Amino acid sequence: MSTRWLLAAVSCLCAVSAASAAEYERVNTAASQISFTYSQMGSRMYGTFGRFDATLDLDTDRLADARTTLRIDLTSIDAGSEDANTELVKPAWFDTVKYPVAVFESSRFEPVGNDRYRVTGRLTLKGISREVQVPVHLKPGNGIGIFDGELTLRRDDFGLGAGEWADTVVSKDIDIKFKVVAPQQ
Repeated sequence: MSTRWLLAAVSCLCAVSAASAAEYERVNTAASQISFTYSQMGSRMYGTFGRFDATLDLDTDRLADARTTLRIDLTSIDAGSEDANTELVKPAWFDTVKYPVAVFESSRFEPVGNDRYRVTGRLTLKGISREVQVPVHLKPGNGIGIFDGELTLRRDDFGLGAGEWADTVVSKDIDIKFKVVAPQQ
């Protein structure tokens, strides 16, 4: 009798594992968003990037093979005012003439909880590459996956805000949030 119960329990666990497995291979950039917040002279500011593309190859049962790449068109920044947008593309900030794109390329996906992952990779911004770890929460449902994540970028690590901007008028920490929408395969 106990052997039959054990077999039934194992069968149920296998069915649950198979049901929770999901594959994502495309990104719907029109439904996705990248935003950021920072402080300027004590006020909280908000901005977005209007153009980016992403690739995704994720099978939740095969995380060792998972990878993603995100390319952000830095000239598409909207920091809430024309003055800020004009300033941020200059050499003291993004220097978009030399470095028009920021790139994140993953090297590892690790599970850290139910539908939660830590994605490690290299972020290249203004010609400087740094390894970053990004916590990501996958919200699966209705044939799509929504990947929510955020990280804090230290602008000094990437040479952002040089010269007259090196003081504390603009916070040293920039909080980046993203929502990436991908159809389930």
